[in-house]
Amino acid sequence: MPKIAMIGAGSIVFTKTLLNDMLATPCLQDAEYALMSPTETKLRRMEAFAQRMVQENGLGAQVWATTDRREALRDADYVVCMIQVGGLEAFGYDYEIPLKYGVDQCIGDSLGPGGVMRGLRSIPVLSDMVLDMEQVAKPGALLLNYTNPMAACCYALGRVSPVPYIGLCHGVQTTLDLIAGYVGVPK
Repeated sequence: MPKIAMIGAGSIVFTKTLLNDMLATPCLQDAEYALMSPTETKLRRMEAFAQRMVQENGLGAQVWATTDRREALRDADYVVCMIQVGGLEAFGYDYEIPLKYGVDQCIGDSLGPGGVMRGLRSIPVLSDMVLDMEQVAKPGALLLNYTNPMAACCYALGRVSPVPYIGLCHGVQTTLDLIAGYVGVPK
């Protein structure tokens, strides 16, 4: 039974979507899911949601939650990271401050000054996390990273640790849908 640590599991949208997908996958229906977030209230809400999903679907998965990252990472086979360092408040600054000075960014989480600031917040946390993975996760544990700015974060991960990682982004599917619609072709 694989252990999957979900770091940043207080993220309601990401956690619900990913858990739905994972628990619908036969080989992951009996996995152990360690949910981690420093935000206790959101974390407990996601833990209750996941446990209800497991119970109502008669699955063998084990779900538990912690605010301790190393505890969640201990003996993990896979780590899904979806952190947003500084939360929505910092994300707002990433957009509003550049806009005040005439830099209009689409979202500001991956490019431009907002992306740089987000990277400066996220990369140190990711670096510490992979060092923890080296110490407490199973050897060869794979990091699936959703944290933005994706390219900068993945570049940094490759420079600080031999932990294998894959950068993921749901924006690819959204962009594909938009472009196919613009040019009137099936995606």
